[in-house]
Amino acid sequence: MAENYDLVVLGAGPGGYVAAVRATQLGMKVAVVEKENVGGVCLHKGCVPSKSLLRSAEVYHEMKNSESYGITAGDVQLSMNLVQKRKNEIVSQLHKGVEGLLKKNKVDVYKGFGRILGPSIFSPMPGTISVEREDGGESDMLIPQHVMIATGSRPRTLPGLEIDGTHILNSDHALQMETLPKSMIIIGGGVIGIEWASMLSDFGVEVTVIEYADRILPFEDADVSKEMTRIFKKRKVKVVTNAKVLSEEVKVTDGSVTVVAEKDGKTEAFEAEKVFVSVGRQANIEDIGLQNTSIKVEKGVIQVNDFMQTAESHIYAIGDVNGGYQLAHVASHEGILAVEHMARNDVHAIDAAMVPRCTYSRPEVGSIGLTEQEAKDRGHEVKVGKFPFRGVGKSLVFGETDGFIKMISDAKTDDLLGVHIIGAHATDLIGEAGLAKVLDATAWEIARAIHPHPTLSEVFGEVALAVDGKAIHG
Repeated sequence: MAENYDLVVLGAGPGGYVAAVRATQLGMKVAVVEKENVGGVCLHKGCVPSKSLLRSAEVYHEMKNSESYGITAGDVQLSMNLVQKRKNEIVSQLHKGVEGLLKKNKVDVYKGFGRILGPSIFSPMPGTISVEREDGGESDMLIPQHVMIATGSRPRTLPGLEIDGTHILNSDHALQMETLPKSMIIIGGGVIGIEWASMLSDFGVEVTVIEYADRILPFEDADVSKEMTRIFKKRKVKVVTNAKVLSEEVKVTDGSVTVVAEKDGKTEAFEAEKVFVSVGRQANIEDIGLQNTSIKVEKGVIQVNDFMQTAESHIYAIGDVNGGYQLAHVASHEGILAVEHMARNDVHAIDAAMVPRCTYSRPEVGSIGLTEQEAKDRGHEVKVGKFPFRGVGKSLVFGETDGFIKMISDAKTDDLLGVHIIGAHATDLIGEAGLAKVLDATAWEIARAIHPHPTLSEVFGEVALAVDGKAIHG
């Protein structure tokens, strides 16, 4: 039996379920199709579980170093079983929350694999959704006015490198580790690789990071990458950059994995108990019926306009499948934007300069807008303020003095171009910069805001003054 809907969403991750809820608020009849669990990769295999593990690693590090706070903790022991138990409990609680949200907002949830069909007796346009049930029962037919593709992504690997889940892992496997290896090679020094390097190091694992680019966190400001490299060196995390891993040379034995990388025209071998591959993610667009539509795919992602519309105007694509920022908060905002556009409300395209980016390592990284080099490349004459965390009292109290905040402004217009933070709670602090960007605030306006003392937020007032050479404590 076919069921009619205003909107059918393929995928119930942070983009899909948020879009579904917003659509019901706008009066639409909505269904979501999810083959696994609502909440998506972010909740079950990404953002949330990894941050739970990171928090456990952080607490373990603090307890091992508690004497610096005047506390003798004795023989501190790590139980990965309990770490995993806590992670699973957090995921379960949030999963139930998402299920409750969908139920509360009367969103119909179909458990199964959704596929877009071509024109048929149900609809003259492509877009009827066939849902193959998980239990193998008869497929459901959903006839929507609009379709939203929010099928997310999965870990990418290097050509020729087999992920076996035992010796060579991706993030899906690593999240389930019940025992820690003595050593780990991480291939890829982007956000995920650096988070795992930080976590594993805090757990006591010997870590080597191999990065193809000339620096780790290559999309962050160069000063941030330099500081993270310095801190990792202090923590005895080995960082190798400008290195190309030779997939065909990777060798697995019973107790170790050998990775060969080419650097400066020479090859070097690295050995560890396990290897973690973190070289990006690829969109889940296979076998969802795109061939039955006029939707365009380039470089493995669905092409959309500023309103998330595909070449089929009634079909939208949000999140990791459309090639934009692979961030949960971006997917959520894209989903809201798309359903507002379906409802013919006044909407504005998402400005990449307004998107905060976060790395949940120790120390954390939070950034928004242009890096200093990007600003210069775009023709801006810049003025830059920089202020160290150790310059505010709360960082000393907190026991985390590494890092800094950097603010980049246009020298002629005072426009705020970018803010980059590496330090304690950077991912929480970057929200102030996000608000400043939305309100088009200048550095001197940020400086006029009274920041409470003693707090880490004082770095904002100081760096805003530093842009014009007026920092008080710098």
